[in-house]
Amino acid sequence: MAEAYFPVGPGLGPEENFLSLDDILMSQEKLPGRAETSLPRLAFALGQGSGAGSGDSIPEGSKLEVPVWLAKGLRDSKRRLISVELPKIYKEAWRTVFSADANVVDLHKMGPYYYGFGSQLLNFDNPENPEIAQTILQASTFISRFRRIMDSSQNAYNEDTSALVARLDELERALFRAGQKGLNDFQCWEKGQASQITVSSLVQNYGKRKFTEMDG
Repeated sequence: MAEAYFPVGPGLGPEENFLSLDDILMSQEKLPGRAETSLPRLAFALGQGSGAGSGDSIPEGSKLEVPVWLAKGLRDSKRRLISVELPKIYKEAWRTVFSADANVVDLHKMGPYYYGFGSQLLNFDNPENPEIAQTILQASTFISRFRRIMDSSQNAYNEDTSALVARLDELERALFRAGQKGLNDFQCWEKGQASQITVSSLVQNYGKRKFTEMDG
C-alpha cells in the first residue's frame, strides 16, 4: 500500500524547500530589475525575444521582470549580471503602514507569499535588508497578525471561515488551518470521539526541518 502524502507547508529562510508546493510557486514570483551586462540566450526565456534563434540576447540596461529562482541563479560575486529592485510592498511606504497596523493589510491581494518572498529578497545586496527583515519577521507584521489569526482559528468552530482567511498570505493560511485542526481534534477528544490528541503535521514538519538545518 502506498504511503499517504503529507503536504509540506511553506517556510521561511534564504533557500526554498522544494518539497513544498508553496515554496515552488513562491519561487516563480517576479522581481523587477535591470540587466547590468548583455545576457545571451535569455531573451526568449524572459518573454523578450521572438524565439526565432537560440542566440537572442538581452541588451545591457534592459528592464527586466525575473522570477526569484532565476535572479538568485544569476547572482555572481565577481561580476554583476543583474540588479534587482524591491517590489513596492516591501518598500518604506508600505513598511510604515505595517508598523502602524499590520492587521489592516490584505496580504493575499498584495502577494500570496509575502513572508516567503520577503525572506528570499534578503539574498540580494540591498541597504534596506535589515528593515525588511524587521518588518516581515518581527513585531511589525508577523507577530501582530499571528495573534489575531490564532484567536480567529480558535473562535470559529464549525463556521464558514472563507472571509477570515481571504486576507491572509499562504503561510498565515497554513497556520490558520493548523489552529482549526487543533481545535477540531480537541473537540472530538473532549466528546470521546478520538482516542488521543496528535501533534499537528505543520509542527512535525517544522521540527524536522529545524533538525535538518542543525545537522547541516
